[in-house]
Amino acid sequence: MSRSEDRPIYTLWQMVLYMLRLGTIGFGGPVALVGYMHRDLVEDRKWITEADYKEGLALSQLAPGPLAAQLGIYLGYVHYRILGATLAGIAFVVPSFLIVVALGWAYVRFGGISWMQAVFYGVGAAVIGIITLSAKKLTEKSVGKDKLLWAIYLLLAVVTVITESEIAWLFIAAGVLVWLLRAPPKWLGKGSLNAAALTQAPVAGSLFGSMDVSLLTQIGLFFAKAGAFVFGSGLAIVPFLYGGTVTEHQWLTEKQFVDAVAVAMITPGPVVITVGFIGYLIAGLPGATVAALATFIPCYLFTVIPAPYFKKYGKLPGVVAFVDGITAAAIGAIAGSVIVIAKRSIIDMPTALIALATIALLWKFKKLQEPVIIAGAAVLGLILYPLLKG
Repeated sequence: MSRSEDRPIYTLWQMVLYMLRLGTIGFGGPVALVGYMHRDLVEDRKWITEADYKEGLALSQLAPGPLAAQLGIYLGYVHYRILGATLAGIAFVVPSFLIVVALGWAYVRFGGISWMQAVFYGVGAAVIGIITLSAKKLTEKSVGKDKLLWAIYLLLAVVTVITESEIAWLFIAAGVLVWLLRAPPKWLGKGSLNAAALTQAPVAGSLFGSMDVSLLTQIGLFFAKAGAFVFGSGLAIVPFLYGGTVTEHQWLTEKQFVDAVAVAMITPGPVVITVGFIGYLIAGLPGATVAALATFIPCYLFTVIPAPYFKKYGKLPGVVAFVDGITAAAIGAIAGSVIVIAKRSIIDMPTALIALATIALLWKFKKLQEPVIIAGAAVLGLILYPLLKG
C-alpha cells in the first residue's frame, strides 16, 4: 500500500475521473458515498491507505460542511495537495449541480403541471423512508451506547423538532462540553475563553441577515453561513436551510422546500447540492451558482487549511473528544430534521404507506439501490395523485 508520503500509484487525472464518476452515479446520500470511497479507493484500488482514509473522515466530521464532499476533497489532497483537493472537489460536485439546475429549470417551468406535483407526491414520501434509515445508521455508527453522546443527541433532536431550524452554536458547545469532560486541557481557563469565543461566532454570523444588500449578496451571505457553521453529514444542513429560506427570508414556500429536499435525494452526489436547486428557485442560474459556491467554498477551506496539521494532531484526546461531541449533536439534528420534513411529506395514508414500504424494502434488501425506490415511488405518485387529488 502507498503511504501519503510515498509516490502515488495513480495519477491525478485518475482520481479526478473517479470523483467525476462518483458525483454522476453515486446515489444514497452521505453514508453511502463515504462507503463507496472506502470500498473503491482503499479496499479495491489501494490508492489510499486505511490510515489516510480515517484521518480524512475524522477531519470531515470535525469541520463544518457536507461530510462526503469534504472527504472527497481530503482524499484528493492526500497525494496531490492543493491541486488534487481542488480538482477532486470540483469533479465531485459539478455533475450533481448541473442535474439540480436542470431540474430547477423544469420545476419552475412545469411546476404547476400535475405530473410534476404527482412525482413529488410519491418521491417526497419515499425520501422520508430513505433518510430515516440514514439517520439510524449514522446514529448507530457515531453515538453507539455512549450515555453522554446520547444525551447530546436527544437534546439536539428535540431542539430541532421544536424550533424547526438548526441552532449552530449548540454544535460547537456540544464539542466543547465533551472535550472539557473527557480530555480537559491543562490550561482550562484559556480553553474556556476560546470556547466562549467559538460559541459566539455563529451569533455574529446571524447579523448578516439584517444588512441591506442585494438579493444575490443575501443569498451568498446566507449560504456561506450554512457552509461555515453546519456540522455533520449533508442532511444536517436541512433544518438550517429551512429556518433561513422558509421562516426567516421567506424565499420559498414550505412545499417548495420539501420538493428541494426530494430533488437532493433523487440526484447523485452530495445531498447538500440541494442548495443549487434552492438558489435556482430564488434567483435563477445566478442564484444557483452563488448558493453552490458560497456553500462549498467554506467546506473546501475548512478541509485544505487544517489538513497538514490534522495528520499531526488529529489523534490527540482533546481533538477526538471534540469530534465526538460535534458528531453526536449533528446526528441528533439529522434525526430531528427527519421528523420536521415528515410532517410536510406524510400528508395522508398513501404517503405514509410509501414511506413505510421504503423502510421495509431497504431494511430487507440491503443491496437495493435508492434510485430504484425513488423510481418506483415516482410511478406510484403518477398513478395515485390524480386519483386522490383530481
